[in-house]
Amino acid sequence: MAARVCATTAHAHASSATEMAADGGSFSVQLPCVFSPKSRQYLSVCAQDGRLRIWNTDSKTLQQEYVPSAHLSATCTCIAWGPCRTVKEGPRRKKRKSEAVQVEEKADLLAMGTAAGTVLIYSTAKGDLHCTLDGGHSGAVNCVDWHPEDSLLYSGSDDTSIVEWDLQTGKTRSKWKADRAAVTSLCVSPDGKLLLSAGQIIKMWDLDTKEVYRKFTGHSTAVTTLCFATTRPPDSNGLYFLSGAAHDRLLSVWQVREDGKDKNSVVSFTLSDEPRHIDLVASNSKEEAVRLVVVCKDGQLHLFEHFLNGPCKKPLSPSCTVQMSDTKESPMPIPLLAAALGPDPQSVLLAYGNHLQPVMERVEVNTAERHICLTRDVHTSLSLTMETTVSKVKTPLVNAKSRVLVPGLPGHQAPIKGPPQGSEKRKKDSDTKEISIAERLGEIDLSVVSSEKGAQKVTASLQTDNFAVLLVQGLESNDASLLNKIFQNRKETVIKKTIARLPLPAVIPLVEEITKRLQGHPYTAILMVRWLKAILVHHTSYLTSLPDLVTQLGVLYHMIESRVKMFHKLTKLQGKLHLLMTQVATNDSSNSISELDHTAKLVYEEESSDEDEASGDEGLPEEDSDHWEEEEEMEEDGEGNADEDKSDEEDGDPDSRTEPKANGEEDMEHENESEEE
Repeated sequence: MAARVCATTAHAHASSATEMAADGGSFSVQLPCVFSPKSRQYLSVCAQDGRLRIWNTDSKTLQQEYVPSAHLSATCTCIAWGPCRTVKEGPRRKKRKSEAVQVEEKADLLAMGTAAGTVLIYSTAKGDLHCTLDGGHSGAVNCVDWHPEDSLLYSGSDDTSIVEWDLQTGKTRSKWKADRAAVTSLCVSPDGKLLLSAGQIIKMWDLDTKEVYRKFTGHSTAVTTLCFATTRPPDSNGLYFLSGAAHDRLLSVWQVREDGKDKNSVVSFTLSDEPRHIDLVASNSKEEAVRLVVVCKDGQLHLFEHFLNGPCKKPLSPSCTVQMSDTKESPMPIPLLAAALGPDPQSVLLAYGNHLQPVMERVEVNTAERHICLTRDVHTSLSLTMETTVSKVKTPLVNAKSRVLVPGLPGHQAPIKGPPQGSEKRKKDSDTKEISIAERLGEIDLSVVSSEKGAQKVTASLQTDNFAVLLVQGLESNDASLLNKIFQNRKETVIKKTIARLPLPAVIPLVEEITKRLQGHPYTAILMVRWLKAILVHHTSYLTSLPDLVTQLGVLYHMIESRVKMFHKLTKLQGKLHLLMTQVATNDSSNSISELDHTAKLVYEEESSDEDEASGDEGLPEEDSDHWEEEEEMEEDGEGNADEDKSDEEDGDPDSRTEPKANGEEDMEHENESEEE
């Protein structure tokens, strides 16, 4: 038993890694994957390449493919099938009365919420868009759900509001604020009277009045799953619903009580990881158990069966857990994408493998066993345009000069695995344009040449084809030496061309690698900034279409923001230092000039006034006001002054010649004043 549990946990970790690799790198985005209601005839999948594919579960083939125009649409974030209805399949011949009776309701309309805030309604009968609902949300649409009877659709968004759409007019019927945080999940009750919405608080709304009927709190993270488990009315204490949250390994069951005492969940189901896909058969009475199948983030499937008749203290473990692996010598897990319960309690419809080309299979599960591991031999080629897989899809016309490396996921291995016989058949049967593509694929397919010239030369010639292929190889294998060689390139043209040729799913892994290197040595940071600039120039439209861009680029943003703040401080410090240095330099120069002027001004002025008395006050500049008595004595002795003036004139100093005259005039004025007194 312990060994089985250890093996289960090992499979869980490995399958989560497999799922990440299958989703094109470290994607945390939940790719929508939903079976159609009732007959389960269709499986709708939105893969990494942005296309909506509808697979037929009976014939296991691709029924339809919707390719949104890249410049008009945004990333699909959620999908939901509408209720089955009678479909008018365009103008055809009039049917007879006997044929008209045999009209069955089919799943037709499919609602797709986008990261741009619009809701696209796709019709499988038309094979194209039925209508586009826009103008209701200012943020990304996180969840959509249909009203079971009326032609109404409900959508919840990042702008914290819920919009009720009228599909007959294509306009909003009503809009109201639902939560403080983003609305991440919605579910309409089977009778169409109540609506569950959740951000971090679960609210139950009365759809007639648009008022809150009940509130339920208990999740610490955003609620990603809501589902009604019973079809009973809320006033009979028999209405139950399920909720699952991000990063939470529990499914909580809530009871809507008549007395309003429904603060805590009554039952909880334990899971191996966060729930990604849920399908259940609701119970109509207390004697009927709820059957539940849950596909987790790690790729495992859990089956539950429980009678909802009040609270249960212990968490319930699954009655059966199903895992899948391949048939190789060292088996690798195959992630399960979605599951649907059949009418028989033991039959389950599974979708597993890759989102680009899932494998659908109906399996009989022996619920008596606690752990089941299904081994399957899965050979799926990622190129969906091979001859047998797609018949009804129009392949896009490719320019003859362009070079096709791979459709879908990053990496160039998919065309190499294609059988050479099929490519030869396509050359004979197809048009001239397709022949050129097939020839180019044949040039890339070097498996025949490898036996003659050796595998090493072939792989070397393939790897050195361009830097984009090498970069994808380095990101997938996490080869540090290969990445170092690529990132050391400083040519702007090479960097721009490499980033332009990079497949979209490799953009986020490349940004994460650049973020790691930016945090290292400053020399590497200088090189990384050029690559980051090229990514932002070429792939901004793709990055802005990602629903969880904030979490993907959060580390990079905070790092750049902290460095920018530090840059402002450094520039302020540099400015202050520059100001200080200029002040010091000007101060030094002004000091030297003032000393020269100081000596030049004072020497001769003192000699002219105080030579006879030989007073020690040579440093005083103002002689007129401080020495009245001395000047009077000098005026009485007129001959001595005359001799001094003569000697000064003989020296030839103009300053000493003019200043005593001025002093003599002032002295004469003072003497006249004293005589008048």
